[in-house]
Amino acid sequence: MNPPSLKTDEIKAILDKSFESVLSPTRSTELIAQAVSKLDRRHQNFALHWVDVIAKTNTELAYQFAVRVTDAFRLMDLPDIERWIIRAMDIYDRDGLNPGIAALVQYQVVAVEAGEWRRGVTLEEIHRVLELYVQGLAGRSLKIAAASDCYTDTETLFLPHRVATFSERQDNFRRYKTTVAHLWAQTWYGTFRTPEQAQPLDEMLAEFNDELTAMRVFHALETVRLNANLEREFPGLYQDMVELQQRTGEVRYPATWRTAIQQLKQPEATVSDSRAWLPKLYSSQLPETYCYQGTLIPGRARQVAEQRMAREKMLFQQALDQLGKHFAANLSDAGISSHRPRQVIKPVPDPDHPGEISFLSAAGGQPVQLPAHLRALVQSIIQDHGRIPEDYFWETAGENPPAPEEQPHAMTAENEADGGASVFIYQEWDFRRHHYRKDWCVLRERDVFPYDDPFVARTLAKYRGELPQLRKTFEALRGENRLLKKQINGDNIDFDALVEAHADMKTGRELSERLFTKLHKHERDIAVMFMVDMSGSTKGWINDAEREALVLLCEALEILGDRYAIYGFSGMTRKRCDLYRIKHFGERYGDDVRRRIAGLQPQDYTRMGVTIRHLTKLLNGVDARTKLLITLSDGKPDDYDGYRGEYGIEDTRMSLIEAKRSGIHPFCITIDEAARDYLPHMYGAVNWVRVDDIRKLPLKVSEIYRRLTM
Repeated sequence: MNPPSLKTDEIKAILDKSFESVLSPTRSTELIAQAVSKLDRRHQNFALHWVDVIAKTNTELAYQFAVRVTDAFRLMDLPDIERWIIRAMDIYDRDGLNPGIAALVQYQVVAVEAGEWRRGVTLEEIHRVLELYVQGLAGRSLKIAAASDCYTDTETLFLPHRVATFSERQDNFRRYKTTVAHLWAQTWYGTFRTPEQAQPLDEMLAEFNDELTAMRVFHALETVRLNANLEREFPGLYQDMVELQQRTGEVRYPATWRTAIQQLKQPEATVSDSRAWLPKLYSSQLPETYCYQGTLIPGRARQVAEQRMAREKMLFQQALDQLGKHFAANLSDAGISSHRPRQVIKPVPDPDHPGEISFLSAAGGQPVQLPAHLRALVQSIIQDHGRIPEDYFWETAGENPPAPEEQPHAMTAENEADGGASVFIYQEWDFRRHHYRKDWCVLRERDVFPYDDPFVARTLAKYRGELPQLRKTFEALRGENRLLKKQINGDNIDFDALVEAHADMKTGRELSERLFTKLHKHERDIAVMFMVDMSGSTKGWINDAEREALVLLCEALEILGDRYAIYGFSGMTRKRCDLYRIKHFGERYGDDVRRRIAGLQPQDYTRMGVTIRHLTKLLNGVDARTKLLITLSDGKPDDYDGYRGEYGIEDTRMSLIEAKRSGIHPFCITIDEAARDYLPHMYGAVNWVRVDDIRKLPLKVSEIYRRLTM
């Protein structure tokens, strides 16, 4: 049985308490209370709950909501009203009070849009489904992000926040899916690839009198070619594209396009053919666009691709050097010598996989088995160039290019004014609203100032008694072998399988060929991100212990060969969240990293959510089977502007949930005595550990890492 509705006096007492600071002799809550008293108890509770929530952000905004809520109930149901409230609060966060009030005044417009919301699909609700869908396609790992236009920069697929084109939700989901497939096809089939002796796409388009028209013609030509490829390789997906387009109308091409279409539909057609047809069809009538077609932004794609290619060239050459040194040592007895280690490895076309590359040793032509992350790197390079360029294998006359940033960043005026720090904007979870605060936190990536101090040498001397055992433990991990039984060929006879085969033969069954065992070296494919607390509370012994822990970790991980990065974090308020680069994934553990570890100093506060979101983004840019995000901290989330208590804990928890959804395993190592009160809620019951003695922290961190990655 539903409880009775609240009376006017009861509602007025609640509202008077909430609106005390904005009431006056000419402004009271009497009329609002009378209107709310006529609602049933469920709607009364809903209205009063949101009055309380909004008042915690701004009392005047809450009062303006209360004035209009009963009228809004007549036009919208509760979910639509909640969207109206959240949108107004987001606008208040971003633009201030008056725009926020204006958004509340427009509740009638929101009511009209509500029907579209019900049939529409948002990117937020299907983001994970689309990510899994993209992972099932070939090529490099692509991220998905929201934007006002549909396009790709060759690393991210940008999609609208919401699609409500069709009257059925299923069709709006299919539009997301087909758009993702079409944008993926641009990256896979080489829309942005620059043929040899040709201009980059953006420069070529700029030579036409009307650059926008030229881009539309080129895009239409490429769409013909890409659709033909999708039809050949993914007939089911292509049928979805055809059916969806039929709901918006057939796309008709001018008669002058007939020959071009026939050529572009051939399996051997490339982006060079689309480029060749562009000047011939530039002045012809344009065809309609497909509902899943999106747009092209070639300048941005070129910028991202150039940064990626420079980064991948460096990583590829480093990997070849490591492989070459390994094989050079093994082949020295064969009389092979080279002052360039990578010359003992040679690339050849793979006869079993056309378009792919195999690697052979220079002596005897034995195949070289590449690690998983290097295979993915090779695939990405081929995707950009159509092959691996020759200069990727041989040194140039000059020096190697400097290591690019782990992630491409656009330099803005704000970056330049901030000493070159890379600036990022992130949302933050407000548990009271059950919604994100959009564009809320400003994070800057900074380099740690290197410090010329023999800290690393002192640490190694301090732990010289424990280091041999630590190294021995990690060397054992590196050399783990697994015995594979019931193999067709191998090193030894599998006697268990032989007995089974003999029994089968006696009973008249076919004799199995799987009668051997062989040792298989366990291939580690791990990428780990260390997130180090640099808040002011780590000053003194804690800071020393953290730095010692990093030194021992780096020494151990260099033995193990796992890919790892280290970032410190601190800051003060949402507008100054600082992330300090100590070591990124593409960087070797050398003197620069050692000097940065020595230079780590306590800073300000501990705003964890924005840091986790950014490090998740960086970690997702690494291709690895296992991804770990390990936090080293001395306390709970805390910041100067109210980011503490339940608010900070819930935002951090939500950022960790986001990381888990993307395939990352978070873990926390803490020295906080009160950790049991909040870490199980944030990380989960088994994903954290407390080190009870700060003096044990350096060795404990290495031991915990070993257990996590066994």
